Amino acid sequence: MSDRVSPGPHHVVVLALEGVLPLDLGIPLQVFGAWQGGPYRLTVCTDRPGPVPVHGGPPVCVDRGLEVLDGADTVIVPGRVDLSPPTAEVCTALAEAAARGARVVSICTGAFVLAAAGLLDGRRAATHWRHAAELAARYPRVRVEPAPLYVDEGELLTSAGVAAGLDLCLHLVRRDHGAAVANGRARDLVAAPHRAGGQAQFIERPVPVERPGGLGELHAWALRNLHRDLSVDRLARQAGTSRRTLIRRFHAETGLPPTRWLLEARLGHARELLEATDLTVQSVARRCGLGTAGNFRAVFREHVGVAPSVYRESFRATDRGAATQS
Repeated sequence: MSDRVSPGPHHVVVLALEGVLPLDLGIPLQVFGAWQGGPYRLTVCTDRPGPVPVHGGPPVCVDRGLEVLDGADTVIVPGRVDLSPPTAEVCTALAEAAARGARVVSICTGAFVLAAAGLLDGRRAATHWRHAAELAARYPRVRVEPAPLYVDEGELLTSAGVAAGLDLCLHLVRRDHGAAVANGRARDLVAAPHRAGGQAQFIERPVPVERPGGLGELHAWALRNLHRDLSVDRLARQAGTSRRTLIRRFHAETGLPPTRWLLEARLGHARELLEATDLTVQSVARRCGLGTAGNFRAVFREHVGVAPSVYRESFRATDRGAATQS
């Protein structure tokens, strides 16, 4: 749950530095800026206002400077082709924004900018898998994690390369406004509604073309049957394969073991039910396959960070027709 929701639009500032990667820049603009009537206000700034060189494309004109960071609720630093430290002015502005409580986020190699500003010292961080070793070598105080799509350290968040920035931005929406709003935004963007941060960013083997009886069908079946006892053996029988083969294929396609994928799916469904219905905690637990109410409360608190009742109070929709309790 986020503590950053305040009256008025949440101000997201995107810091575009020389050599910015175009998709890394476009993702936050699309998620937070191109949202008619959305809860965010977006500004793009740079360290030297004027034309900002874009890697592989024409420059973009940015007329706002670092002073904009003074009023940011969230600062996003997209990746750039140059991995050298930014100017001292950039590092100071980012450090000051973080010190006054702004949420600071990087996409892809933007983590190098946050690391240069000292914001990642002693923290876990992600970046593009190709540059993870270099980030660790340059900044040994940063706990670089080369595998995850994104890492959430509270007020400091980092993502892996390129498209993982979309997963992280949707994660921010989910933190701020709940699963239903984030999933709606994902549908608008024709994006996957939720890829967990712990999912692997780099898969060694290519994902095979989907065929009847493949894991795509199994995933859909599992999502329809979360209330059932979905052991790994049960999933293997449904897929018509062995337990060992199923586990191997899950890792190849998602980077996650089946049990972790199921847990993420169940927690995601639980979030939606808490937001959109008046079902009791026991009923939510039963529909999501998370056991007793006590077990559900413990698992939800461990992975989401708050009790189900607190989550519901924070994120439940106020204009929906509540389902009947059962």
